[in-house]
Amino acid sequence: MDTVALTFDDGPYPETTPALLAALGGTRATFFLWGEHAAAHPDLVRAIAAAGHAIGNHTWTHPHLTTLADPAARDQEVRRTQDLLTRLTGIRPALFRPPYGDTDASVAATLAAHELTEVLWTVDTRDWAGCSADEIVAAAAAAQPGGVVLMHEGRPATVDAVPRILAALTARGLHPGPVGG
Repeated sequence: MDTVALTFDDGPYPETTPALLAALGGTRATFFLWGEHAAAHPDLVRAIAAAGHAIGNHTWTHPHLTTLADPAARDQEVRRTQDLLTRLTGIRPALFRPPYGDTDASVAATLAAHELTEVLWTVDTRDWAGCSADEIVAAAAAAQPGGVVLMHEGRPATVDAVPRILAALTARGLHPGPVGG
């Protein structure tokens, strides 16, 4: 079976993360966590990890990394989140998603120093733009084998869309899962 990676950025959020975990059921995904949110909701980070999901780094404050002229500032965004997520889960993240997909050679150098693999996406569901569950499901339908679907925590429409996305991918003979899984 061919895998399509399901990814969720920006969490955790107490309003939606528990419902998102329930909607995923036994399907594993990758969660790119925002450091400030993870620090505010450590129990949710642990719940994501305990459910078997992969956890990736999404920076501490969610900046446009290419606008940070100081390499030390970029490093701090990544390092602080790495350290927190490692402390909370016991596993050092191996994956990184730059906020807004904003990346360049300077970001790549920072990630290399932390032995992180950058993960972008092949399908943007545009849930961040306020799309409805129907629109999110329709966008995810464009996913191809080996693709990566971008979604976000904190969006009730995304939570509503997930069971339908899982069913549609499975009906196409695709296996929804985490990045690299």
